[in-house]
Amino acid sequence: MRVTFAHILGVFLLPLTLAHNKRAGNTTATNTTSLVEGLLANGAVDLGDWDVAYQKAVALVAQMTNEQKVTVITGGSVAALNWTALEQKDATQNPAGYDYVTSFPLASALASTWDRDLMTTQFRAVAAEFYGKGIQVTSGPTSQPMGRTPYSGRLDETLGADSYLNGIAFGLGSQAFTDVGIIPGGKHFLLNEQETNRMGFGSPSGIAPYSSDADDKTIHETYLWPFYDGIKSNMGAVMCAMNKVNGTASCENDDLLMGLLKTELGFPGMVVPDVSGQSTAYGSANGGLDYGSSTYWSNATVQEGINNGSFSQALLDDKAVRNVIGYFYVGLNNGSQPAYVGQEAYVDVRANHSAIVRTNGAAAIVLLKNTNNALPLSKPRSIALFGANAGPVMAGPNYEFTVSGTPSLYQGHLAAGAGGGQGSFSYLVTPQEALNARARTEGTMIRWILNNTYTDDVVSFFHKRQETSANSTGGGGFSGPAGLSGGTSLTHTIPAYAATAQVCLAFINAFSGEGADRTELRSTEADSLVTTVADNCNNTIVVVNTVGPRILDTWIEHENVTAVLYSSLLGQESGNSIMDVLYGDVNPSARLPYTIAKNESDYNVGICETAVCNFTEGNYIDYKYFDKYDVTPRFEFGYGLSYTSFEYSNAAFSITNSSALASMYPTGPVGVGGKTDLWDEVVSVTADVANIGTVDGHEVAQLYVAFPDAADQPVRQLRGFERSLIASGASTSVSFSLRRRDLSYWDVAAQDWAIATGTYTFSIGASSRDLRLNVTMTI
Repeated sequence: MRVTFAHILGVFLLPLTLAHNKRAGNTTATNTTSLVEGLLANGAVDLGDWDVAYQKAVALVAQMTNEQKVTVITGGSVAALNWTALEQKDATQNPAGYDYVTSFPLASALASTWDRDLMTTQFRAVAAEFYGKGIQVTSGPTSQPMGRTPYSGRLDETLGADSYLNGIAFGLGSQAFTDVGIIPGGKHFLLNEQETNRMGFGSPSGIAPYSSDADDKTIHETYLWPFYDGIKSNMGAVMCAMNKVNGTASCENDDLLMGLLKTELGFPGMVVPDVSGQSTAYGSANGGLDYGSSTYWSNATVQEGINNGSFSQALLDDKAVRNVIGYFYVGLNNGSQPAYVGQEAYVDVRANHSAIVRTNGAAAIVLLKNTNNALPLSKPRSIALFGANAGPVMAGPNYEFTVSGTPSLYQGHLAAGAGGGQGSFSYLVTPQEALNARARTEGTMIRWILNNTYTDDVVSFFHKRQETSANSTGGGGFSGPAGLSGGTSLTHTIPAYAATAQVCLAFINAFSGEGADRTELRSTEADSLVTTVADNCNNTIVVVNTVGPRILDTWIEHENVTAVLYSSLLGQESGNSIMDVLYGDVNPSARLPYTIAKNESDYNVGICETAVCNFTEGNYIDYKYFDKYDVTPRFEFGYGLSYTSFEYSNAAFSITNSSALASMYPTGPVGVGGKTDLWDEVVSVTADVANIGTVDGHEVAQLYVAFPDAADQPVRQLRGFERSLIASGASTSVSFSLRRRDLSYWDVAAQDWAIATGTYTFSIGASSRDLRLNVTMTI
């Protein structure tokens, strides 16, 4: 049975009947008056802390004419009421395209830290830069695409492939932006998991985009889950996606926007469209869009709709309220925000944020391999540096903003994404620059070839040019092999440089961005570089910067590949962050926010090329698929090594709210973020972690839960994580607080979150497959 919005209202929340129409062209009227009044005006949603802002929003809108309301919901200013249109800008890592801003690590790098404090610190700093430029709404944070497929082009922008980790980070970002005084605009709502055909099937003008078709259980337990966290953490705007969901455009889909978002989750803010997300006037208005284009929502069109019943006065009022409520909630009416400035204005908002970038960048680097204690480095006599990713691009550090997709390799150091993941650099510290600074103080000799495919043929070509030039000019003119450094008697080749170095560092990257999906998960060019270096150097350390999962099996088991550092894109201090980990100034502690497979075929979802993309895998994406079908990954979700070792002991749990667990379903009212008692702690799980190694380090303890069979859940799923600094020889106690929702599954028949009776297994360890302790609880 297809569960419609009417079913949700009838069974789940309100004693109303709302006919659900699959409208041809989305032009048929829907009776929304009682719905709107029920959600906000009549208190069907307990607004809690939002109530003061709501009353201010209602008072402002009450002074407006209908024409002024239309002006507000189409992004205009109303001078007579001192209302200035809100400035909205991309993205989550800094104000896109602006000068004198900080380029922070990408969201996917931040997710790899598994550290709530680091996430909050960075999100607050980013928000401060938006605030300082006079921008009120940011298109972020970004929950989705989550990573249903590793080929998705925008995985650098997102917060991990697990709904719990993604949701925690999403919520922290939302709250941080709100606290600073910026309205966070979470995206993309919903099931926006690829770029291919997002603008239209086959991309011809006027052809509808693909439809993501998923069942009710999958939508709730995987893709809607993070939006609970975001909205609970006071997200004031949500961006609906370009794609369709179950046959209806996301930005005109009342099941999604009016049902799930505004009713079930109690969302009080405004829904804004992604590019081309709005395609009709009344379909989008009645479907739940709140901010749109005057092309569709002209004053005449809106008034005509009210007059003929295609639209309603109550719905117009509601949209106007939703457009201004966030302004009041985050305190933008206090008059303290600086004036809005353009991209090139000299308004420096960077403060001390470079320190945050360097700290978070180092905390986002995963140590995947470290044999024979190859790392950390300790004053090596000589280092050879290889790969375009080690040095600066030919012209930079910025590249042109584009949403047309990107090549799989970037011919320079990759430290920011493209499109919605674009970072504006004031400067960029490359690994070569940072290594030179280190070598200068330690007396290390360095040689480099900042190219992935440098060969004897290239050298021969330049020498022939040199000889020809010398013969024709009497020895003058062309003075040396172009692009080659001097000061060495070695042949300028990768094998020659590799064979004579004590340490070889090979830098590779994998690039993609908004507008196109990835075409490969490995690269012949980059992998050949690594194998060439490793064939000639018995201490080859590989550094990978990648936008998403990157297959490493071409060389990961090569006996001369002694260590691998792996991360997303680390921002303007990238080179310093990498050196901090390479030399042990920072003990690596990052963990993978997704699974790295051995082969492409090990992933269960590719890019959908058809008009309908069926999410038949349900909740089984990333590690949940690998676990269910017993597929062995190369590196599992949550994996990461350290320069020290940790030991786990003494797992225990305690029920902290037995009366809540006695009820199968939540009993609280609907508030901002869903039923209020979904957020109550019900169980606490604890364990001890000891550092049994010789250096201080952070450990990321992870809690996974296995549900009773009746819940129909994955084999295990993340439900807690704690990153703790533990001194050598010391121990600490970690505690995981489980909310009611963390032990709930979506009951499709009841249309509610339910707690199943039976046995729950709590497993604690260092990754999804390195589980050290188990304790069971029966409900």
